[in-house]
Amino acid sequence: MTTQDATRWIARLFQESEDALTPATPRDAVPAWDSLGELTLMADMDEKFGIVLTDNQLRVMAKVDDILDVLRNNGKITD
Repeated sequence: MTTQDATRWIARLFQESEDALTPATPRDAVPAWDSLGELTLMADMDEKFGIVLTDNQLRVMAKVDDILDVLRNNGKITD
């Protein structure tokens, strides 16, 4: 998966257009990235990538790039 593919996945997950999200997009600019969005993110990360997010990881996620970093650190982004 490329960074662009991962950003597309995040956009779909939070029901945003691909053009609306960049790695620098802050959490508060994504309306669906609320507590329910966190649960959706946790479930999708586990189901699609086998990554189990901790509460601490969720707490420190402040922008899209923080999600991308988790994918990178787990070898899911290859570019």
